[in-house]
Amino acid sequence: MALDGGFYAADFSDVDSEADNQRFLRNSAGGDSWVIPDCDYTDRIVTTAKTSPRKRGKTKSTTKNSKSGALKPTSSKKRGAKSKLKTNAKKLNSKDWTERTQRGVTVLQAAAFNKLPWLVHGFSTRPGGVSEIDGEKVLNLGAVEWDKRENVEENKKRLQAAVGASDLEFVSLHQIHSDVVRIFDATPSKQCKGDALATKRKGLLLGVRTADCSPVLVVDPKKRVVAAIHAGWRGTLARIVAKTIGQMQMEFGSQPKDLLAAVGPTIGGCCYEVGTEVAADFSAKFSNASEFFDELRTGDEPNPLQWLNMMPPGHQPPAKKVLLDLKKANKAQLLEAGVLEKNIFVTELCTSCDVDRLFSYRREGAMSGRLLAVVGIRG
Repeated sequence: MALDGGFYAADFSDVDSEADNQRFLRNSAGGDSWVIPDCDYTDRIVTTAKTSPRKRGKTKSTTKNSKSGALKPTSSKKRGAKSKLKTNAKKLNSKDWTERTQRGVTVLQAAAFNKLPWLVHGFSTRPGGVSEIDGEKVLNLGAVEWDKRENVEENKKRLQAAVGASDLEFVSLHQIHSDVVRIFDATPSKQCKGDALATKRKGLLLGVRTADCSPVLVVDPKKRVVAAIHAGWRGTLARIVAKTIGQMQMEFGSQPKDLLAAVGPTIGGCCYEVGTEVAADFSAKFSNASEFFDELRTGDEPNPLQWLNMMPPGHQPPAKKVLLDLKKANKAQLLEAGVLEKNIFVTELCTSCDVDRLFSYRREGAMSGRLLAVVGIRG
């Protein structure tokens, strides 16, 4: 299949971060850092002011008080592996998920995938890299303002070694929160735009970056086809998971009933606040949208007691936010596409609840790193 472009694996300067449509451009001063010109969130953005490395240790973030539910500031110095930062971290389901550690790098793996000797895969975690956040060594795998290109490259090498894919060629996309699916039958020379990629070519390692969005890996054990999908709320709304499976059917003859799918660490329905306009969009496209939200409100609900706030028409307070469960929404798409429920594996880990082990843009703001989900076929 003809490609719309190629890819140079070492070039991370134009990689889109995942937490919701952020574009990174090289520092105009010519340095080894990136700047963030915009960030397309539907909710409040955590802004990080430029400070010296010495001052950054005093930057404050917020954590949730488990008793009162109130937010309280905590020093970013306490985010390290040995920190006492209280989170609502969940343990892996030992039946469906395993952890693999090499040289301090820990990857999460779906147990069912590990049964295929020709397959390599993994979801990265926070520890074990050469990047540094306030004295904490982390495995950042994407272009961010505070990190250097050479650090990201070294971290990527460590991740590939940890999953047993050092000899595979890495392929990723400029992620744009779309429903664009790319099929690769060779290593491209330049990077393509899109949010899902698939191949049956041996020796390729496909990867998608996230920092809250859902990373979804799909494998066809019979046809030996693999796919990696980045599904934020926009991609989920555009049914990118279902469309990727459709592409696998058309290009490779895959049958949904034969597929295995793993949904990696994602911001959970416990933490992912979105506007009611997002709920309205989902409600318009999914008959089961109410299953994806804690409360399906579109912002158009009548308020018979509105007169009590004594505010004139047009000056009413904004509608209350709702909580979206991306993992549940993408699992529903897998099921609707024909993937058997017994072949779908969804981790309970929430990126926002577990910042000691993962990265979360919603929780950490611009000082968040990027996770990488990879899947490939041994050469």
